[in-house]
Amino acid sequence: MKPIYMDHHATTPIDPMVLQAMMPYLTDIFGNPSSTTHEYGREARSAVEKARGQLADLIGAQEAAEIVFTSGATEADNLALKGIGFHSSHGKGHLITIAIEHKAILDTVSKMQKQGFDVDFAPIDASGQVDLEALQKLIRPDTILITIQAANSEIGTLQPIAEIGKIAHERGIVFHTDAVQALGKIDIDVVRDSIDMLSISAHKMYGPKGVGALYVRKGVRLASQIDGGGHEHGFRSGTLNVAGIVGLGAAAELAKKELQSEAPRLRKLRDRLIKKIEANLDFSTLNGHRTNRLPNNVNFSFAFVEGESLLLACRDVALSSGSACTSSSLQSSYVLKAIGVPDSLAHCSIRFGLGKSNTEEHIDYLVDLLKKHVVRLREMSPLYDMAKEGIDIDHHQWGEHSHDEH
Repeated sequence: MKPIYMDHHATTPIDPMVLQAMMPYLTDIFGNPSSTTHEYGREARSAVEKARGQLADLIGAQEAAEIVFTSGATEADNLALKGIGFHSSHGKGHLITIAIEHKAILDTVSKMQKQGFDVDFAPIDASGQVDLEALQKLIRPDTILITIQAANSEIGTLQPIAEIGKIAHERGIVFHTDAVQALGKIDIDVVRDSIDMLSISAHKMYGPKGVGALYVRKGVRLASQIDGGGHEHGFRSGTLNVAGIVGLGAAAELAKKELQSEAPRLRKLRDRLIKKIEANLDFSTLNGHRTNRLPNNVNFSFAFVEGESLLLACRDVALSSGSACTSSSLQSSYVLKAIGVPDSLAHCSIRFGLGKSNTEEHIDYLVDLLKKHVVRLREMSPLYDMAKEGIDIDHHQWGEHSHDEH
């Protein structure tokens, strides 16, 4: 038996309906969508344009042509940031973001800093939400882009993207959001929310890996990052991954159809898990905003337990300690650090990513598993016994023979 899967922030299984839509384009309908002089190419082109419309419909885009297909959200983020930067200012200008963005954003702005751009990080509170007043104060005459995620993949905190979009538009600044974790979980409308660019990934919403998209509002100009045949309106050259794009389109249509039923179901499971953990395990801290978070995200720090040890002990459930892009590192989560979680707790943190396959029975089984192993692992920790006695570990004055005084 495989473990129960609860790592849906890292990836999701392809929905059978999505796979069914893709299959003909992996076999019989194999044409190149750029070869429109014959039926093979026209069939492929028609499928691509249908998918473009399905994505536009999911996010409320006014025109299907505003969707640019990419290899995934990492490429979409790179195209958005570098595309704006190098089109408008030739290596200069000011960008605003936050410290808990995905590495695809943080590493891109870091590289742009080295190439002459200025970057400011808007302050966030202990739940990970951006301080809107402080954000406004960071805006300068040369600010060309604000990029802030719709939702965080580790702690699930939702950002006030409509308010951020309004601030950006009032000042004539382009607003980009990485909406990878949010699409299919919360309602996003690019027109209502004043979003100019939005990054999308298929495999985070029950589609295939290796395909994504960038919504680019009509009138926004970008410098291309991949040169070649001028595909995708000149924004992104390269022969299109037709089967993947069809899968992305089908996943988008399914996400829109299921949003009103699946999001409340996941929220109920999320709240059940939070309530049961807090009722059964002391010294357990919920990370992220308690209510204004993704319906499928739970992130807890279990004090006096090493996170990796707990993951190994609970191998009957597929979990992670944080972002799939950084979980191979032994360093504590940069997201938890940024919201003020001390290293001692950050190393004790587990992320629970719920999805379509999960049930109340899964939640109850997981909590029983956590109870068993957290209790067992804490039996090895003298610090836990001290904490139970009411001793403040962080401010305790250790004796003269303690390790701290050698």
